[in-house]
Amino acid sequence: MDSGGPGRTQAEEDEVDLYGVERTATPGEIKKAYRKAALQHHPDKVPEEQRAESEIKFKAVTQAYEILREDEKRQLYDQFGMAAFDPSRGGPGDAGVDLNDMLAQMFGMNVGGGAGGHRRPRRGRDEEQQYKVTLEELYKGKTVKFAANKRVICSQCKGSGAKDKVKPQQCDRCKGAGVREAYRQVGPGLIRQEVLPCDNCDGTGMYYKEKDRCKKCKGKRTVEETKALEIYIPRGSRQGERIVLEGEADQFPDQTPGDIVFTLVEEPHEVFTRVGDDLSAEISVTLAEALTGFSRVVLKHLDGRGMHISHPRGKMLQPMEILKVAGEGMPRKRGDEKGDLYLSVKIEFPEAGWLPDDAAYESIRKLLPPPAPLISAEEIDEVEYEADADIEQMGGRSGHPRAGMVWEDEDDEDDQSGPQCATQ
Repeated sequence: MDSGGPGRTQAEEDEVDLYGVERTATPGEIKKAYRKAALQHHPDKVPEEQRAESEIKFKAVTQAYEILREDEKRQLYDQFGMAAFDPSRGGPGDAGVDLNDMLAQMFGMNVGGGAGGHRRPRRGRDEEQQYKVTLEELYKGKTVKFAANKRVICSQCKGSGAKDKVKPQQCDRCKGAGVREAYRQVGPGLIRQEVLPCDNCDGTGMYYKEKDRCKKCKGKRTVEETKALEIYIPRGSRQGERIVLEGEADQFPDQTPGDIVFTLVEEPHEVFTRVGDDLSAEISVTLAEALTGFSRVVLKHLDGRGMHISHPRGKMLQPMEILKVAGEGMPRKRGDEKGDLYLSVKIEFPEAGWLPDDAAYESIRKLLPPPAPLISAEEIDEVEYEADADIEQMGGRSGHPRAGMVWEDEDDEDDQSGPQCATQ
């Protein structure tokens, strides 16, 4: 992708090499490569005269695998190479074999070996952040332009940190390794050993006197600049999807820059609820409309269009009845198809006293269906009732553990895949 151009989702991102291994390599794939190499160099699988050499290589295979199987060690290798595992510092390694070479053999990590080797530039870390987006923006798509402050390699010293023709000196604190050991307390009586960038040389392994440092970057090798960037959020994108700006993270010498990764966070909507490619919403109709039909705009969609519905006479609507409008849900990212829109009907009853007199009440009674048949009982009590009671209080006075949950559907906790309605 061109610098500053539109980003793309992680699902559409091309596979990128990670030390020559696909970034999506799973622990199982790494383990498979280890088993293959371990079998190749196992002392029991070679002639007697090759056994001593095979034992050294078999040990190196295991040590190389230990580096890659743990995320922390793998990140250290990414950032500092084998210097982070210098045998003199207690890290893995064997005088009889170069682990860089072993990693190259096992996993295609074409990094070369030793200080004089031609190392493949390490890849910098990705910068990840969340990006809040509205349902309207996900429905219509959005292009976002912004200015980002980022570190770039100093143009004056080309990332050396020194003036022209000044030779670097090896850092005497880390002996050129660029890393140092540190100890951190992680719990009562528990001390953890860590490998950190050397603070004397900023992890470079090289040191310059103050008078020899680059005037522009002050020896830091990088400077801060503001760059215009742009991301494109395709219509139909979903919560949790990633928009990637390749190579736009901070730059550091001897590294290829990582990516800036935005993770979409969908903000709640007042009217619509999204489930996959489908939408749901609540519409309100009057009692007269529920009984006699209507033809009007019932809802304003995410793109501003009015949703007009004609409901015929003779087909009465029931409270909480669901109307399905095909093809009016969220757009799918490929093609012109859309999901469906589910409308939950809320019937608004008139307020008490809306009829003017007894004659009006009698007229309505004659028009509506008759009441249910009388219930016969040996004894009848006239009881009083409380209107607008709160069902969540049921069982509360007795301290029942299910008080407040008696009307929740237990299946809802396990299956929430169906459309849900938002309260307006």
